[in-house]
Amino acid sequence: MFKKFSKSENVKGATLLKSSVQRSIRSKVLELYPVIEQHIDCIFPKKCSLSLIKCDDKISIVSVDENLFFFCQHDGAFIPTLRLIHKYPNLLKRQQVDRGAIRFILSGANIMCPGLTSSGACLSDAQVGDIVSIYAEGKEHALAVGIMLMPTLEIKAKNKGVAVETLHYLNDGLWRFNL
Repeated sequence: MFKKFSKSENVKGATLLKSSVQRSIRSKVLELYPVIEQHIDCIFPKKCSLSLIKCDDKISIVSVDENLFFFCQHDGAFIPTLRLIHKYPNLLKRQQVDRGAIRFILSGANIMCPGLTSSGACLSDAQVGDIVSIYAEGKEHALAVGIMLMPTLEIKAKNKGVAVETLHYLNDGLWRFNL
């Protein structure tokens, strides 16, 4: 999604959001990620400037005091960025890949089933459509955010094909994006 993303080419504009829209985004985020409730005042402070950055392909990025915390496509679910996941690692379900998958994920590849079922990997229970954070064997921070394309039982049974679609990864266009 953000592989060839750049501020100069893909950003159409940014708008400051009214307080009613801010409350709406805040409630949607709480609904999607109930784990975040104890940290919601740190993420969305009362007197913050919340802006929505409109990009190509109907991608919207939510900026809180010039920190990019969420993105969505086609008015879909708000997905946390890696910067937010690094601050709050328990926000999403975790999937862990083996060391061999790291270089492929960092170049934007989707996560294949064998990368999640090998000896260095750790596959947690998730369903199709769940937003997950991708960690690597022996690494402390997440290296990608993705959406599950197969349930975990099917991943273990088949052990073939794409298991997670990578939406955002370290050093992609969104990671390098600065306001």
